[in-house]
Amino acid sequence: MSHLDFQISGMTCDHCAKNAEEGLNALEGVTASVSYETGVAQVNTEGTVTTEALIDAITVRGYRAKLIDHPEDGLHIAIVGTGSAAFAAAIKAVENGATVTLIEAEKKIGGTCVNVGCVPSKIMIRGAQMAHWQNQHAFEGVEHHMPEIHRAAMVAQQQHWVDKLRYGKYESILDVYPEVTLLQGRATLVNRSTLQVTGPEGDKKEMTADRILLAVGARPMIPAIKGLNETPYWTSTEALVAEKLPEHLMILGGSVVALELAQAFIRLGSRVTLMARSTLLSKEDPAIGESLNQYLTEEGIQVVLNTVPTEIHHDGQAFSVLTKHGVKTCDQLLVATGRQSNADTLALDNAGVDVDQAGRIVIDDHMRTNISSVYAAGDCSSQPQYVYVAAAAGTRAARNMTGEDVAIDLSVMPAVVFTDPQVATVGLSEQQAQDQGIPVISRTLALENIPRAIANMDTRGFIKLVAEETSLRLLGCQIVAADGGEVIQTAALAIGKGMTVNELADQLFPYLTMVEGLKLTAQTFHKDVSQLSCCAG
Repeated sequence: MSHLDFQISGMTCDHCAKNAEEGLNALEGVTASVSYETGVAQVNTEGTVTTEALIDAITVRGYRAKLIDHPEDGLHIAIVGTGSAAFAAAIKAVENGATVTLIEAEKKIGGTCVNVGCVPSKIMIRGAQMAHWQNQHAFEGVEHHMPEIHRAAMVAQQQHWVDKLRYGKYESILDVYPEVTLLQGRATLVNRSTLQVTGPEGDKKEMTADRILLAVGARPMIPAIKGLNETPYWTSTEALVAEKLPEHLMILGGSVVALELAQAFIRLGSRVTLMARSTLLSKEDPAIGESLNQYLTEEGIQVVLNTVPTEIHHDGQAFSVLTKHGVKTCDQLLVATGRQSNADTLALDNAGVDVDQAGRIVIDDHMRTNISSVYAAGDCSSQPQYVYVAAAAGTRAARNMTGEDVAIDLSVMPAVVFTDPQVATVGLSEQQAQDQGIPVISRTLALENIPRAIANMDTRGFIKLVAEETSLRLLGCQIVAADGGEVIQTAALAIGKGMTVNELADQLFPYLTMVEGLKLTAQTFHKDVSQLSCCAG
């Protein structure tokens, strides 16, 4: 007896699958099972029945059939995309015995983070911070001076490190894992186990796989503002590699990318206007946005809240932005109003894959879509758009595609905004807890009560802890502080382990450190920390 699998296209319902199955089973020596959900016919044969006869038996029933060529070493997984989710999945899938085909539409692999997101933005932000500190620090005896900014040199160094990290974390991986094959082209779904890949020259080929992982990321979301698409606006992609600083940069947006780049550009010498649809970081605790508004305004950024342009024009030299407050002009416009899933490039309807109202692929905590053979991970999915979430999801997706049963837990997910001071959050805010019907108690400690902040001569910001009212179990933490991103993981571990405020307050924290602020904030639930001695236990 021999076993063959066929990919069947053209079926529209379970009845079609039964029809094709009857056609196969009518052949002598054939036992077949056809699944509409996967579009696959599993066929066992005895005797001399040929592959051609099997395909003919399906074709005469009105469907198309193609033999699935299973690799000798087991499961074949096709992964669309080459970002962090895709590579994490590819590595784990190979470790679990599968062979992998990575499909990438762009010339460069690596996805958003290394190429046009996390890596170049953090290098730019750090360079801008170096420039700012030279002229804006609080230490007497250290002369202030205004640095010269050579933006083209900054970009060249930045892109050198982008290239280096892309090679080290992505391109070199292909040499280490021969079981992973890279295919250049744009992939769309033909059915639940077949992809059509259109190559750089327009050539098309079809590929079948036992499992498909969709990890195509996201792109900047462009709002529907009259005239905008006829102007030479920037997204973050263009802003990060611009070799000339604009004299006056206007940024549309009030969330992470908008805030980080607004501060970077003003510190490098541009005049900056930030226009937000509502408030800054409107999904966070209101105190966070209020604090950032104050600090960014103090640095010279003009912050315009609760404003959306009605029309935008460009006359060849300058932008004119029409708002309810009148017309504002600038020489460069940056659109940073969020990101949208690239799922709309995949022809998901051909496989019946569900998306949500925002166009993101709907997945469960196992990264499964509503189609059993199709998984998704990363920014194209309904999960939060963070690179570390994408990587964790990719690894777990691969484990599940190769027979394991693992979920991802996003209940304690730290997040950082790399402004100065940084914004770092984890768990529930006070409002989120109340919305869930959880009685809570919270305490907020200003950084002027944290010895390390005093020694740094930078007491901007606060640490806030949210706890369940009855048990004092930690539920959330919000931080606005320099190096807040380095502190938040300790809070995440405490929340993840179910610690109470009292248990956190009893821990030993090194002095002088910013993370000691967590202990001090925990102590404020029972004490006035301003009355404690240094290192008070």
